[in-house]
Amino acid sequence: MSERDKEKKGFWSRIIGPTTFEQPKRVPEPPTVSPSGPEGEPKVVSPEGEPKVVSPEGEPKVVSPEGEPEVVSSEGEPKVVSPEGEPEVVSPVLVPEPEPEPASLPDPIPDPEPAPEPVSEQEEEAEAIAEAPFEGGQSEDGAPKKEGFFARLRAGLARSSSRLVGGIMGLFTQRKLDDAALEELEDLLITADLGVDTAMKLTQSLAKERFGKDVTGDEVRVHFAQDIAEILTPVARPMPIDPANRPHVVLVVGVNGSGKTTTIGKIANQLKKEGKTVLLAAGDTFRAAAVEQLKVWGERTGCPVISRDTGADAAGLAYDALQQARAEKYDVLLIDTAGRLHNKAELMDELKKVVRVIKKLEPEAPHVCLQVLDATVGQNAHQQVKVFQEMTNVSGLVMTKLDGTAKGGVVVALADKFGLPVHYVGVGEGIDDLRPFDAKDFANGLMGL
Repeated sequence: MSERDKEKKGFWSRIIGPTTFEQPKRVPEPPTVSPSGPEGEPKVVSPEGEPKVVSPEGEPKVVSPEGEPEVVSSEGEPKVVSPEGEPEVVSPVLVPEPEPEPASLPDPIPDPEPAPEPVSEQEEEAEAIAEAPFEGGQSEDGAPKKEGFFARLRAGLARSSSRLVGGIMGLFTQRKLDDAALEELEDLLITADLGVDTAMKLTQSLAKERFGKDVTGDEVRVHFAQDIAEILTPVARPMPIDPANRPHVVLVVGVNGSGKTTTIGKIANQLKKEGKTVLLAAGDTFRAAAVEQLKVWGERTGCPVISRDTGADAAGLAYDALQQARAEKYDVLLIDTAGRLHNKAELMDELKKVVRVIKKLEPEAPHVCLQVLDATVGQNAHQQVKVFQEMTNVSGLVMTKLDGTAKGGVVVALADKFGLPVHYVGVGEGIDDLRPFDAKDFANGLMGL
């Protein structure tokens, strides 16, 4: 093949490109050589004896059935030709490009929130009062004052006070105090867990002074706060610590989940700040977690902890702890106990055993039997106090979790019914969120003042 023919074939190959299909290669029949060609060269003939078209170089060309030569590629394969005999341009086979990875879909558009229910002006005012920030002012050196406990108490009582304040402000804008108004007020106080007797006492006191007169919600709140403070003042007493008793034994009791162990740690922290030496006894031997929790509090407050293996006799542990506290002259011994339901007689009998064992070493002990009450239980606290007082002679109360309930009024009901001292109230999880009970602060906080 001449150089020119090769260039032509290369040119068509670049234009036509690869074919979209392949035909089987034709295997040429062995050529039959005649004795002599025109110039004495042998001729290439087909099996039927017809001469085949050969290239100038003597190579046979592929011919169509009609005897016309076909266009062949450089590899010797026949090209597709048009009916007129011209080679057709075959488009190259397109290899599809890989599809790009789908882009991350945008976050779904959330459904629109339902429109808030309309809030009355009285309810808005009540919420503003309950949620108002504490303005601590400035100290002498110009630095902002740290938020006081009353501010935390008011914030903790917000759920209780918002119900009372909202209800009172909703009932009275400028309304005459008649029987219907008094009945509505009484129902409101009962729903806030102040109890039936206490609610009646408060409404009767208000009626005695203002019956038949126009009153406002603010006037009602101020009056109730004063009456509640009078009910609470006799029971708002700090926990007594007699220095003559070394140690002064405090037994802490209560139902499951009331917060006894945490309360012990917080009381220990306060006593340490007062300069007293404190020993802790992990008497909840039924729960390994309670023992570990008290040890953590011991590390935080710097108070040693007496403990035993899980399942050990709680009365025996209390006896050993009292012996050690006496020998080392601790000021206070705080004894934790296992949580028990007040309606389980066998568990209550076990608690009575702890008291008996302590009295063998110290007849006057425990000097304080402190019952921890979860304020979220509401009126159920009455039954708890009644049963524990009969079994262990409860001498004082601690109200915890006032920040997580709308039932803070139960403190007033308990004070009015039992008259037991309320030594501490808890309004948070912080180490300083348990403080001695103050009647006026609590009453004002409950009424959102």
